[in-house]
Amino acid sequence: MNAKSSSRNSAGHKKGPALAAALLVPAMATLSASASPPVNSADATITYDTANIEGIDVFYREAGPKDAPVVVLLHGFPTSSNMFRNLIPALAQNYRVIAPDYPGFGQSEVPDRQHYRYTFDGFADLVDKLLVRLGAQRYALYVMDYGAPVGYRIAIKHPERVTALVVQNGNAYSEGLEEFWDPIKAYWASGSKEHREALRSATTLEAIRWQYTDGVKDVSRIDPTTWTYDHALLDRPGNAEIQLDLFYDYRTNLDLYPRVQAFFREHQPPALIVWGANDKIFPAAGARAYLRDLPKAELHLLDTGHFALEDKGHEIARLMLDFFDRKLPRE
Repeated sequence: MNAKSSSRNSAGHKKGPALAAALLVPAMATLSASASPPVNSADATITYDTANIEGIDVFYREAGPKDAPVVVLLHGFPTSSNMFRNLIPALAQNYRVIAPDYPGFGQSEVPDRQHYRYTFDGFADLVDKLLVRLGAQRYALYVMDYGAPVGYRIAIKHPERVTALVVQNGNAYSEGLEEFWDPIKAYWASGSKEHREALRSATTLEAIRWQYTDGVKDVSRIDPTTWTYDHALLDRPGNAEIQLDLFYDYRTNLDLYPRVQAFFREHQPPALIVWGANDKIFPAAGARAYLRDLPKAELHLLDTGHFALEDKGHEIARLMLDFFDRKLPRE
């Protein structure tokens, strides 16, 4: 049985529950009154499409002129390209923006884990092939959370394709792994069922809501459809096991750090670091560590938490537009 057929017939089916479907429209298209509005977003049409890569349907959002510099947005856990629903229109006036969902996330296919290994190597390979399929030969990478190990694998493989980096609460240094990671490190060390089960609570609605609201001074600014939508998709049968598999595979990212840091030192890509300074998952020490290898990086520590776009989206969009205007080559 191939990955495509197993995903349609297994517990992790393609369409997800009715709740996820009901939330899809407001989650992708609605900007709450309390959230930061997009910048200069008039006439920025977003398309929603799927490409079959290696037998897996990979969903992606795309916007902007086809001949403009490309910006690739790579999402974190437990969300999807939905986290960029407000940022994409802000960038699309001047840039071609591509934002995929990894398998098992968002609207991408959910292969049965018995037939598809959920790993960061695998995610990077699929995103790399998707970009080739879409004709994106050079691109700036926006990496957040899981997007960092996905994007950095692509950057190591194709350093000549990376025009710039935008890093938002995405780690590449041991300084960024503090107390929050202790239970996960215990699972890495033992691989035991006991330590695996101890992490299951990270997929609950309460834990996901905490990721969005912790470190945010005014929680009324955070759209509640975010954690509701994320949880609805994680709550699909079998998806929690997928996430626990990825928690275990995350250990491979630490082994990759020396190669990522060597890429920084050797290639010195223009870098903008916009970081929620109050994040307990990836604390600010992880942001400052980038300056060792990227001394010319522009660092902005923002008074917010892990999902900084939800609280400071307007500010981040303006920083990115200014940065890209100065740093991205136009071919």
